[in-house]
Amino acid sequence: MRHNKKFNHLGRTADHRDAMLANMAISLIMHKRITTTLAKAKALKKYVEPLITRTKDDTTTSRRVVFRYLQNKEAVNELFRVIAPKVADRPGGYTRIIKLGTRQGDSAPTAFIELVDFDENMAKTPKAAKKTRRSRSKAKAEAPAEEAPKAETEETKTEEAPKAEE
Repeated sequence: MRHNKKFNHLGRTADHRDAMLANMAISLIMHKRITTTLAKAKALKKYVEPLITRTKDDTTTSRRVVFRYLQNKEAVNELFRVIAPKVADRPGGYTRIIKLGTRQGDSAPTAFIELVDFDENMAKTPKAAKKTRRSRSKAKAEAPAEEAPKAETEETKTEEAPKAEE
């Protein structure tokens, strides 16, 4: 039975898994985006999001707690100085996982995991209206409707001109 087995063990011992997730978290913090397998990305998301939440209050205790997980001074400094101010108003969801397909060698599903606030391509920008086949037909239907009032005004002018002569 599967009682109380809530996380993916990733086929590793506990020490190996902790070291791997710490190394991946350091890489994610330093590079802002990494490519890995989908299972590792999901495990890393559960590992790194509480650490980012902890950085919102820059105290000695929170720095020590984060350092206990990462064991890398540069990564901790990057987390508290660069990442924390950007995510200060965000209530959660600091990372995004985007699936990439399968790896050629072993057909493992791959994905990249990135920090949400550091992706310029996905930043909130005004989106252009989608062009679909239906929207094109609506545009054509609106164009004659605009021309119709102009035609009526020309007809009224021609009708008024003979009246003026009489």
